[in-house]
Amino acid sequence: MNSCDLLERFVQQNIAILGDNLVGIYLHGSAAMGCFNAGKSDIDLIVVVKSELSKEIKREYMDMVMKLNKEAPAKGIEISIVKEAVCNPFVYPTPFELHFSIAHLEWYKANPDEYVEKMKGTDKDLAAHFTVIRHRGKTIYGKEIKNVFSTISKEDYFDSIWNDIKGSRTEIIDNPTYFILNLCRVLAYVEDNLVLSKEEGGHWGIANVPEKYMDLISNAAKEYRNDVKMPLDEELAEEFAGYMLDRIWNGWLSYEYRKGKV
Repeated sequence: MNSCDLLERFVQQNIAILGDNLVGIYLHGSAAMGCFNAGKSDIDLIVVVKSELSKEIKREYMDMVMKLNKEAPAKGIEISIVKEAVCNPFVYPTPFELHFSIAHLEWYKANPDEYVEKMKGTDKDLAAHFTVIRHRGKTIYGKEIKNVFSTISKEDYFDSIWNDIKGSRTEIIDNPTYFILNLCRVLAYVEDNLVLSKEEGGHWGIANVPEKYMDLISNAAKEYRNDVKMPLDEELAEEFAGYMLDRIWNGWLSYEYRKGKV
């Protein structure tokens, strides 16, 4: 089943389960930004509701997601359900009503009642997701984006994306493509105020970071797009992570200074 068919079924199932509580369904991530890779990308969705969900509805909803996830690309579906009230005005860290990704697949299979009871809280990543929705996202169903999501401050957005890459000095060897491209797109935001996909971040990085890192970035971009295993100079990758983190942080401090916050 292709992604369009999957999304159509997802929308219809949401309407059936959530009814009048459903405000809208919004696509973000690579599928919305034109760089979806079925072997490496998940389908990223935000579902907005008017009010909290009962445990019974959460169970029914999760059973639906589990069935559709079997037909999804390799990395599956990633969904967060949030209340409309936390989208406008935006609340950070952002409360969510329910979340699912393949990282939690076995937990739900093993103990669905515990899952629907405990899978609720706050998630800093939602600031990044909402920002992408406002800049590049797509309305799959319901209210238009501008009528649901308010502006996310630069401070909240930066905190969200910094939280994702701040450990890259030690984590880049285990997941080089992810961190190389993410470091580039975070720096592109700090220096040029750009909200980019990973692939676009790689292209920006090739044009804007020292030449010694060109092959590293280019190889990461090729692996991301073509599923070709990238050669990795681990010492250079760790050096790159340190260089990028320093440049990102110093760039952010410069912005904070100009705003009078330092």
